[in-house]
Amino acid sequence: MRLSELQKAGRAPGLPLSIELADAAGPAQLQLLSLLRVLPGQRYVGAGVWRGRTVLAKLMVGSKAARNFQRELTGVRLLAEQGLTTPQLLADGLQEGEGGWLLFEYLEGAQSLGDAWQAVASLPVLADEQVAVLAEALAAIGQMHLKGLWQEDLHLDNLLRQGGKLYLIDGAGICVEEAGKPLSRQKVLENLGVFFAQLPKTLEPFFEELLVHYLLSNGEHALPLEALLKQVEKVRAWRLNDFLNKVGRDCSLFSVQRGAFALRAVLREEEPAMLPVLARADALLDQGHLYKTGGAASVGKVDVAGRTLVVKRYNIKGFAHWLKRFWRPSRAWHSWCEGNRLAFLGIATPKPLALLETRFLWLRGKAYLVTEYLPGPDIIERFAPYVEHGDAPEAELVALEQLFADLIRERISHGDLKGHNVFWDDGRWALIDLDSMCQHRSAGSFATAYARDRARFMRNWPVGSALYQVIDGRLPKNLG
Repeated sequence: MRLSELQKAGRAPGLPLSIELADAAGPAQLQLLSLLRVLPGQRYVGAGVWRGRTVLAKLMVGSKAARNFQRELTGVRLLAEQGLTTPQLLADGLQEGEGGWLLFEYLEGAQSLGDAWQAVASLPVLADEQVAVLAEALAAIGQMHLKGLWQEDLHLDNLLRQGGKLYLIDGAGICVEEAGKPLSRQKVLENLGVFFAQLPKTLEPFFEELLVHYLLSNGEHALPLEALLKQVEKVRAWRLNDFLNKVGRDCSLFSVQRGAFALRAVLREEEPAMLPVLARADALLDQGHLYKTGGAASVGKVDVAGRTLVVKRYNIKGFAHWLKRFWRPSRAWHSWCEGNRLAFLGIATPKPLALLETRFLWLRGKAYLVTEYLPGPDIIERFAPYVEHGDAPEAELVALEQLFADLIRERISHGDLKGHNVFWDDGRWALIDLDSMCQHRSAGSFATAYARDRARFMRNWPVGSALYQVIDGRLPKNLG
């Protein structure tokens, strides 16, 4: 295969692929054996064999090939010239009409710090194992900043650990202010803001403590915590908006198809499993265990290939109802967006898997939402034994406080906080039925909505009960 043919190979070309490349020693075949990252028609990154050696190949094709190739090559050279640890570039080339390619040494058995973090993320906040991962990352970032460089797309997956060494990768994201001279304080704060914004918010009280590991590597500037936190909030807001834009766009995370007769959005990794579910959603509901049927929505637990899912169908009750619904986004779409919002923010909710809006010449009809199934009890069932005496388990009361703290922090109102919409799941309270959820821009509108949410939640128990008194005393009343 010629390199240029990759442009039409789509997201999942058949492997292995034999691609003809050439360097100073002449033409040779790259045997591409696996793909690690694909941007269809533009970039293909994977492992292969070149001249008898295992390599990591970065292949650029399409109209942007020359620009992407040059960015990658420039960044890789900057890292190497400044003595920073990065995989060795073995060969590279750019051919007009074909594309560009860079072949790196393959780091056998390397682990990204992103994977290392996932292995310890569930431990108590700031556990020693978590500190070890973040300290390693911050030390490497400090060394890079000391040399006048920064990683524009800074995240833990761009740091690879192998044999006691930490490698900086992804040259395309490497930027330079003045090579060999420490980065300015403003650039340091901006880049650290990108890094810290991707960490769980539960770590925020410890940012100052974690900064010590950076300062041990690069102590050129005093870094005011307040200025850093402003950068973190700025980046968080951008990342959330960017993510929410992706939930309705075909990309590496989501498979999305829009047309005059349907809108379909599926978590890409779930696409093979979800397409058959969407194709026979009505039949599955008919065969499944129905929680709610008729009216505006039908909800059921269904079993598909040994996996339990929840399918929610948003019905059209009649012509008058259709006139109210056809012209605006469906409640399924709203729930899809809000479920992904909660998941991104680390607030527990069943994982949204797929969405389907039926349409006729763009006019919306029935819609379907598929999510994971939560086997745990809802809060009314879970707390039923404690209504009279109020002696609910402390861990579950603390988890409830945390849920409300998270909602307050993000200015999110649920809109219908009855107990059947709050489920116990793996040590946390999870929210379901997100049709009316809203993230508020102003503190005033959120305060009003929060008061309604809290009042509705408290109506789950008799006012005079001991449990009511306990919960009422633990949940914030006045947001001021």
